[in-house]
Amino acid sequence: LVVQVLSFNIGVVGPILVLAGFLVFRRAENSQVKNLGRIAIGLGLMLLALHLIIRTMEPVEGAPALRAIMPSLVQQPVLAALAAALLTWLSHSSVAVVLLIVSLVRAGTLTPAAALTLVVGANFGATIPPFLESSTPSGRRLPLGNMLIRSAGCVVVLPLLPQIAAYLSRLEPDPTGIVVNFHTAFNLALALIFIGPVDLMANLLTAILPEPTPTADPGAPRYLDETVLDASTVALVNAAREALRMTDMVETMLKDVMEVFRTGDLRRAREISRMDTVVDRLGFSVRRYLAEISEQELNEEDSLRSQEIFTFTTNLDYLGDVVSNTRAEFAARKIKQGQPFAPGELEAIGDTQAEVVASLELALAVFMSGDQKTAGQLLERKKLIWRLESQATERYFRRLRETQAQSAETDDFYLRVLRDLRRIHSFIAALAYPPLDRAGRMQQRLVEMPTEPQEVEGPPASGARVKLLRPCRRVAGRTALG
Repeated sequence: LVVQVLSFNIGVVGPILVLAGFLVFRRAENSQVKNLGRIAIGLGLMLLALHLIIRTMEPVEGAPALRAIMPSLVQQPVLAALAAALLTWLSHSSVAVVLLIVSLVRAGTLTPAAALTLVVGANFGATIPPFLESSTPSGRRLPLGNMLIRSAGCVVVLPLLPQIAAYLSRLEPDPTGIVVNFHTAFNLALALIFIGPVDLMANLLTAILPEPTPTADPGAPRYLDETVLDASTVALVNAAREALRMTDMVETMLKDVMEVFRTGDLRRAREISRMDTVVDRLGFSVRRYLAEISEQELNEEDSLRSQEIFTFTTNLDYLGDVVSNTRAEFAARKIKQGQPFAPGELEAIGDTQAEVVASLELALAVFMSGDQKTAGQLLERKKLIWRLESQATERYFRRLRETQAQSAETDDFYLRVLRDLRRIHSFIAALAYPPLDRAGRMQQRLVEMPTEPQEVEGPPASGARVKLLRPCRRVAGRTALG
């Protein structure tokens, strides 16, 4: 369809589109409108480049050497198609090559039948660059499918080109129209023929290019493809996918530690510590990958997303450290001392832990969607965790006064577990700040937070959060928000 449009002299449209797109991009405030400006600039530059290619080739069209070579070349259809494929591969544009062929036909250098041979080769050559530039098995499937489909079309059509050229000449007397219409019909026919068995084609491509066997090292990144660092949007998606793996591991750690408390499984406690090492390694890999992306020029939207992924993985690292180094360590000590939690204590810890896991799942939704309403819900859950801890602590001290049966060491352990759960939740809730900050709602949320002193645990979620926090003061020996 692009060739159909560009077969007319629309070179003047390119500069107009570039200018209009630039003005829209500079003046628009909405990101979607800005993207429309980007599209217009890109399309305008493409049209301008193709127009310049055609103008540059005009002196060549009538060159005696070319006129001498062409008759010999077209007598070998396979060789002519391969030459056109090579030219298309070198230029990375089948549109440009087909338009060049149209110009040669218009100048009388090529006959319509010979031109159709070159058009077939140009269609095949267009499949080579994306296949060679793909670096992963899953990334090569689509280019390979495109190559196989067009190869099948070339094999079937190439022997029939003289008859096809004669038939099209009866429908369209203009030789350039024959070339353009054949190019469109060829691609349309392939689309109609292969749309039916597309599922079979997909299964075949998956069998030819299966996913590589995952590495046995769980700390090795799976999605951080170094070859796409120049494409910041794709690279950020890869970093986000790796962050999702970290989230799954941290959620497993949270659930496993609760099982350690219930069952006294020391092996599972040691496994939690090993998993924390894996989370740390993945977090470091993601942040290094983000630093390499940052070396490129990022637009404002991609820069904010990079910061969000950095904050997300950093908080997951801290969360994993608290789970492993505090809760798992204390669980092991508790088991060795043979002092299991009382049923009431386990129930209080379990209720709080379940809410923390629910908040982690909500934080994941915030991270993936950036939804401000969901972020507000996540931040509001800090009140729930605060209330659960306060109620559990109050019940504990009431029971302690009544029975006087708990040792000082046990008191400290149970209270520290409750405190660590709230501390873990503080890292999770911090993930709500970036989308709220972006929407300008951070200050309002801070004003609406509970007025009682609240402990600050862990690092701030972002630089913006530091700016908006009110001055801190000391309350009962702890740093707290005013």
